[in-house]
Amino acid sequence: MKRAIPAVIGAATALTLVLAGCGGEDEPADPNAPVTITLAGWTLSSTPEFKTLADGFKATHPNVTVELKEYDAANYDTQMTADLAAGTAPDVYVLKNLKNFYTYQSGGQLLDVSDTAADLGSVPALAPYQVDGKAYAVPYRQDSWVLFYNKELFGRAKVAPPDGTWTWDDYTAAAKRLTTGLKAAGSKATGAYQHIFQSTVQGFALAQTPNADLLSGDFGYLKPYYERSLDLQAAGAQPTFGTAKTNKLTYQAQFGKQQAAMMPMGTWYVATLLNQRKSGDADRFEWGIAPAPQFDSSTTGTSATPVTFGDPTGMGINPRIDKSKVAAAKAFLGYVAGQDAGKALAGIGITPAQVTEAVTAALFGLDGVPQDDLSKFAYAKHTIKPENPVSKHTAGLQNVLDETHSAILSNSKGVEAGLNEAQSRAKNEVLDQ
Repeated sequence: MKRAIPAVIGAATALTLVLAGCGGEDEPADPNAPVTITLAGWTLSSTPEFKTLADGFKATHPNVTVELKEYDAANYDTQMTADLAAGTAPDVYVLKNLKNFYTYQSGGQLLDVSDTAADLGSVPALAPYQVDGKAYAVPYRQDSWVLFYNKELFGRAKVAPPDGTWTWDDYTAAAKRLTTGLKAAGSKATGAYQHIFQSTVQGFALAQTPNADLLSGDFGYLKPYYERSLDLQAAGAQPTFGTAKTNKLTYQAQFGKQQAAMMPMGTWYVATLLNQRKSGDADRFEWGIAPAPQFDSSTTGTSATPVTFGDPTGMGINPRIDKSKVAAAKAFLGYVAGQDAGKALAGIGITPAQVTEAVTAALFGLDGVPQDDLSKFAYAKHTIKPENPVSKHTAGLQNVLDETHSAILSNSKGVEAGLNEAQSRAKNEVLDQ
């Protein structure tokens, strides 16, 4: 049903009063008058979620137009920070992860949207956006990291595919066997591909290691994860960090063009892979999703709950928004975090903030999505821990660890030396400031 804004957002967020008439008296704004709000997005040609949300909202709020403003995905936060400072940022903007939420919120760059959040009910990913009992953003996506694998390459290499019981040691052994088996079969594909993101090592280590705490400044929990990555590089079971960076390898092409049999990646890749299969940028082959390899066997198997990581993706409102547009912007936030938007996102392969049975059915109803039980289990059942715990220190610590990640995987520094230096820098440059 198509509705005017107040019918959705209630009296608490009714459209603002505007000054009208020669006598200077206040009159209510027309609730059906056209309103345009701007929304930040990135790589719009290949990232359909923003248009999907804008169109879905328009269908039920015909007087509101959501106009997209494109940013560069790789430099999104840098560009957004500059636009916010200059007063040129859009009305609604995306918080790509939790790393910079504290910076935006403490800097007064997010409007209080507690009234909108209160109407959402129970949304698991809402809590990180709350400060002192007030909400400053709402989640619309909650991706998790899983293991994508190429069933056909496993068959060619004569290696048993993932079954949900793998630890990281099992994954490492499989990557080596795959590389050997594929070479024997005449394929140049490697057993695994680990992209250059620091998340591919540090996110898993933080989520899965008992008592690991990013904010403590003690990074010893990262050691075994880096040692395994270096071992796979040395064995030729995955491209080296230097090769990936120098040759600008993309995870989309490495898996989509069958250059690697396995790849740990976030669930957002489902939508990308489906789109690239249609465009011809990815090959057509049988693939599947398995739970991310685990720290130990206690969280493996389909009777257990695997542990993985993933920050929510949220939206907040620019506090410099024109007051006459606040109600429309809040209504839009209520929509993107709700179940109707969740089904729409699942319909293009994106994981929304609330994963319900209907959402899972919608995503697995898409052409090209694997139908095996393990893929459905991996998508729907897991404990998700944040990659970026909300703190004033998070951004600084992650910047230090990003440099550490490059130094260790490029063999510029040994694992222990790199981590010790990171701990020293964390204390002196971040935690003691």
